[in-house]
Amino acid sequence: MIRARPRLALAAALLAGTPLLGGCIAAVAVPIAAAGAITKKRLNGQDERRAERGTGTSSGTGAGIDPMSAAAVPAGQSLPGKTPTPVPAPPPAAPSAPAPGMQYLYGSGEAAALSLQAYQLLWTYLAARAADRKNGVEVKSVVLAPDATLDAPKFMPCGKKPLAVVLDIDETVVLNLGYENDAARRVGDYDDARWKRWEATGADKIAAVPGAIETLDAARRAGISVVFNSNRSEANAGGTIAALAIAGLGAAEPGKTLWLRAEGPGTSGKDGRRAEIAAKYCVVALVGDQLGDFSDLFNPGGVPVPIRRSMAMNTLIASMWGAGWFILPNPVYGTGLHGGFDEVFPADKQWTDPADPVASPPAPEVAPTPEPAPASAPTPQ
Repeated sequence: MIRARPRLALAAALLAGTPLLGGCIAAVAVPIAAAGAITKKRLNGQDERRAERGTGTSSGTGAGIDPMSAAAVPAGQSLPGKTPTPVPAPPPAAPSAPAPGMQYLYGSGEAAALSLQAYQLLWTYLAARAADRKNGVEVKSVVLAPDATLDAPKFMPCGKKPLAVVLDIDETVVLNLGYENDAARRVGDYDDARWKRWEATGADKIAAVPGAIETLDAARRAGISVVFNSNRSEANAGGTIAALAIAGLGAAEPGKTLWLRAEGPGTSGKDGRRAEIAAKYCVVALVGDQLGDFSDLFNPGGVPVPIRRSMAMNTLIASMWGAGWFILPNPVYGTGLHGGFDEVFPADKQWTDPADPVASPPAPEVAPTPEPAPASAPTPQ
């Protein structure tokens, strides 16, 4: 028999209406196969774009070129009275290896273990909720109500609606290996048009997050609907549906088990879609890799890094982590990757190695002392 953990009992005292592992439930074997969660696929992304180089200059006097013009002068040299032709800067070198965050998330055993751990805990929680519903015990939603705050959380009503778990897609249930392989070899900023092309064409270049397939299969067998809420585009719904199926994560149907982002500004928040889902289902668990996968209240904009961190850990909502809200690791992109040195490292926790040499301040400049006049100076005539 598994009883409610003390931490969860404390959460119940803090949050009236927060779902708990109440009562006794039969222990359920966790359906995770550690080694088999990542499918064996070639990590072929799109072709690497080569850096554009400047066109070469003609060494002769071909048509249309003035032999005395800058176009006919080798870079770095000049003619009398002419400004030297600037030497073009070499293009930035492509990275020789993926960034550390990519190495960790997509390549390390540690990240795989964290994902398995999250899905193990999720399945234990889902099995308890399914047992509660079967035994007539009230089951409560984990979707915040529209008038809730992080310090005064309230949740959507459940009633007799069917149970569901709601998950983000990218880096929560699928690893975008093809896209990130391509992105890791590029120099430049994120390109939304390229991401949309990936959504439409990269369905077979992904892998399931370790633990996701087994847990979602078990949830469906337990009578819990699996619903996806993603900021992928509605325009590329076909590519997303194909990606989920190819990865082994099951079928998804728009408006029933799949909610995607509409086109246009101001559509990246998920609370509106969560409310639509909660109107159809009793949502007993939320799963994601960004705080916005749980509530838009975490992303009001303009919040200093330490304050946003405190919002997740020092408000009454903190009791939800591992007790209805389950988060996956993502050090590659997203709302969590912000902050300079003084924001990430508190001033009272910064350390300087005492072995480091201490630079002596430069000696202040001293004005020369004027020589005194002789005591027996003659009186001017």
